[in-house]
Amino acid sequence: MRIATWNVNSVRARLPRILPWLEEKRPDVVMLQEIKCQDPQFPCEEIADLGYNIETFGQKTYNGVAILAKSRINDVKRGLLDEVEDKESRVIAATVEDVMLVNVYVVNGQAVGTPAYARKLDWLGRLRKLMWERYMMTEKVVVAGDFNVTFDDRDVYDPEAWREKILCSTPEREALLRVMDCGLKDAFRKHHEEGGHYTWWDFRTRAWVRDHGLRIDHFLMSPPALRACTAVEIDRDARDGLKASDHAPVFATVE
Repeated sequence: MRIATWNVNSVRARLPRILPWLEEKRPDVVMLQEIKCQDPQFPCEEIADLGYNIETFGQKTYNGVAILAKSRINDVKRGLLDEVEDKESRVIAATVEDVMLVNVYVVNGQAVGTPAYARKLDWLGRLRKLMWERYMMTEKVVVAGDFNVTFDDRDVYDPEAWREKILCSTPEREALLRVMDCGLKDAFRKHHEEGGHYTWWDFRTRAWVRDHGLRIDHFLMSPPALRACTAVEIDRDARDGLKASDHAPVFATVE
């Protein structure tokens, strides 16, 4: 199974890029984040014509996540499934074949020390609770998406410039590791130990042309999924050109 995760930064604005990409790459499963539309506005017909089943958890203007799959999508769950009232659409989970998928779009956090930052840390704590309560690490579990957190300095083009700033602060990184303490591992590092691989480049600073990026889009896998994972690659070509998202898709192959 070839699985992709991609923060598209508006599925309707990015559709002229998404459809040719789907036709060319033919991933078995796609987890989209930041679709920025309500469910009725999602371009289901165009994507279904390419052979995909579709499940969405949309939201007007902001956020929103979706799962596309060539096989049947089973046991769909939306949200963090806890007692907290949450109006933001940031998590959709499902099972495709023998793989349990959790597609996440983590709160950005705005800046260290702000209320949004505190909310981000709390949200990651809720995600940790979801993983502990609802997923067995003896199954093939794949948690993927835009985590808005780097793991370490290898994920940052200029570690000193980003030291303890948003996306790179110690509390964020520790919160992400706590999400993983149920048994999840960073699948990318199974195949790439070196730094210099990025998945996001800021529109505002023309970061793409200078390759000033961060790796914030991740595949976290349970032991059975990680053992079956034969490759994780960043599709930099999809980040290039006109009307591209600020994120590149990431592919993982799970056999």
